[in-house]
Amino acid sequence: MRQMDRSYRLSRRAFGAGLLGAGIAGAAPAQAQFGGLGNLVRSVTNEIGLDRVFGGEEPITTNLTDAVWGNPSLDGVDPPLAPAPMTSLERTDEGGFVLQPGYWQFVAQSYCLHAGTHGPGGGDGYLYAPLEGSREEAIRDILRNSVQHPEIEQRDIQTLIWAILARAKFEDLSNEHKLVAAQLLTRRQLATLNRSALDLVPSGAMSSLVGEVPAPLRAAFRAEAALRNGLAGGASYSELESIAVLTGAVPMGEGSIAVPSGRWSDHPDGYRIRYYPSGYSRTEVHIWCEEGSAGAGKRFDPSVQVAVPGNTARQRLAQSGREKV
Repeated sequence: MRQMDRSYRLSRRAFGAGLLGAGIAGAAPAQAQFGGLGNLVRSVTNEIGLDRVFGGEEPITTNLTDAVWGNPSLDGVDPPLAPAPMTSLERTDEGGFVLQPGYWQFVAQSYCLHAGTHGPGGGDGYLYAPLEGSREEAIRDILRNSVQHPEIEQRDIQTLIWAILARAKFEDLSNEHKLVAAQLLTRRQLATLNRSALDLVPSGAMSSLVGEVPAPLRAAFRAEAALRNGLAGGASYSELESIAVLTGAVPMGEGSIAVPSGRWSDHPDGYRIRYYPSGYSRTEVHIWCEEGSAGAGKRFDPSVQVAVPGNTARQRLAQSGREKV
């Protein structure tokens, strides 16, 4: 699985260089632009296996191969003490918690990090992995800063995250979402995101491009392209959600592993953590910090942690330090 992940990232970087050379965001006529791009896609696919039709590193790269701390030996095991609300712990400046020995629970506002996949459900378990990717800082700061802005609705935060994942132009967002972005991100971050955004793909070229993408990845490619168009066109939240969150039968994605609901991960900071999502927007987080463990006194920062499903057809989930009520 590690080798598969390495090939995935290599193909992304190689195609990114070719994509820029082909001038996808330039002023060339669409027909010539995408005729050349189609040939490039086929060439890169044949050589090293194209996984996504995007340039550069993916905004969030965290995936199942990064979730290496699962502990199957504790399946079905609960701590030998009653749970306590995590909100009773000391809070950090980043919106997290200073851990103390005990069994702690927190119902977090959580967020979809993988458009074009299915939400949680069906008894599939989730594992801890660190937040990684070219836009890790922006996603982290949105989640952290949202704790200080309880007046911002969760759906507006999710919309900004989808905009980053889809590489939408922030200048194309609604005035309301521009205001939210300005409250949660710095000017430098906004400028960087805008420069790295993809121009909208002409609708006449989309079907040709999608045909060049490997079948298992077409749903995500279509979803991200549709999100860019929807955000630029002022789509409602329910319309964006219907694009990003798939419904219906859930297949087992490529590279999936069997992870039962409630599996503990042995966090590298010295405590245990497990996740119980209820839809993509609500995740119950459990932390078990044993007496005398290295986890006591450590800071639990939800914004830099990702709940990764054992079934890769389901969504990776980010959490914030905002309680879901």
